[in-house]
Amino acid sequence: QVQLEESGGGMVQPGDSLRLSCVPSGRTTNNAATAWFRQTPGKEREFVAAIRRNGGHTYYADSVRGRFTISRDGSWKTIDLQMNGLQPEDSATYYCALGNGVILSSIRNKNAYSYWGQGTQVIVSS
Repeated sequence: QVQLEESGGGMVQPGDSLRLSCVPSGRTTNNAATAWFRQTPGKEREFVAAIRRNGGHTYYADSVRGRFTISRDGSWKTIDLQMNGLQPEDSATYYCALGNGVILSSIRNKNAYSYWGQGTQVIVSS
């Protein structure tokens, strides 16, 4: 069983930055992937970014590429999402997700992830 604890959400103004953190606990495999998804009321949960444990390759949604960066510490104890240039459309509840054995073709698919955090809210408003 894996548990994920998120932190770092809040309210900011357009153009500001936030850093979200995800701390997984429990057993993960070398081919695990950790991702961030986000969701607003009435909409599907959408992929934001992912990082694979094996090789550290990163993947981004087109809407955040160049503004958001997913990274991990050396021991894979924390996976962060640095969000720069935030805009009102980035407002959502952000979820950390982890899947053991996520294949590349499913890296952006929420159904590929077995474990989810509780979510942290990000509000971007002037």
